[in-house]
Amino acid sequence: MIELKVLWAALLAYVVAGSIGIVAVLLRRRPERIILALIVLGLLLHTWSIALRWERLGHGPYITMFEILTSNVWSMMLAFAIAYWRIPPIRPSAAVVMPVLFIVMGWLLMTNPGEGHLPPTYHTVWLYIHIGFGKVFFGATLVALAVSGVILARGTAYGASRFERLPDDKRLSELSFRCMAIGFVFETLMLIAGAIWAQDAWGRYWAWDPLETWAFLTWLVLAFSLHARFTLKLSPRAGSLLVLAVFVVAFLTFFGVPFISTTPHKGAV
Repeated sequence: MIELKVLWAALLAYVVAGSIGIVAVLLRRRPERIILALIVLGLLLHTWSIALRWERLGHGPYITMFEILTSNVWSMMLAFAIAYWRIPPIRPSAAVVMPVLFIVMGWLLMTNPGEGHLPPTYHTVWLYIHIGFGKVFFGATLVALAVSGVILARGTAYGASRFERLPDDKRLSELSFRCMAIGFVFETLMLIAGAIWAQDAWGRYWAWDPLETWAFLTWLVLAFSLHARFTLKLSPRAGSLLVLAVFVVAFLTFFGVPFISTTPHKGAV
C-alpha cells in the first residue's frame, strides 16, 4: 500500500533528522536548518500517509494500536517541530527528545498495520475534541521533557560541555514549567471532553475503566508537580525529575494501556 511506503519515508526523514541532531551535539555543530527541513519533510509525508489511510478506511487514526502510534508520533513531532522553530536556543535538545521518538517509531514498525472495527460510539465530534486536547497535552509534555533532559544532562561534566551554549538552568526550568502548565490545562480539557463523550456514548460520564483511571492518575501527578514546583521553589534539577516522572506516567497512559487493551477504552465497542 502506498500509505505505508509514504509512512516509512516519513519515519526515515525523522530518523535522519534526529541522528544529525544527536551527532551535532556530540561534535558541537549546529546544522539546524537541515534538521528542521528534514522534520518538516517528514511531517508532510506523515500527514499524507495518515490522510490516505483515513480516506481509505473512512475513520481517523484512533482505533488500532498501529493508528494510535502513528498519530501520536505525528503529533509529538509536530509539537517538537513548533518548539524547534519558535525557540531556537533549545534546538540542541533534539538530542534528548529524538531517542524517545525513535523508540515509539520502532514500536510502530513492529505493529500490525491491519484494519480495526469502528465502534458506533466513535461517531461523535466529542471524540475528536477529546483526542485533540490529549495530543496538545502530550506534545507540551514532550517539549518540557526535552528541556528538562538538558538540565539533567548538565549534571554530568560531559553533558555540561555539550549543552553549554543553551540558556542557564533557571531559564530552561521556567520554560519547562510553562510547558507543563499548558499540558495541565489541556489534560484537564481532555478529561472533561472525554467525560462528555462517554455520556453521549454510554450514558455515564465516568466508569474508571483502565484508560480513564490512568488519565486521572496522570492529571494528579501533573497537578502535584506543578504545585510542588510553585510552592516549594524546587531547584531546576528537582523540577526536571518531576517532569520526567509526569512524562513516564503519561507515556504509560497513552501507550501502555492501549497496548494491553482491546480498545483504547474497554467499554468503547
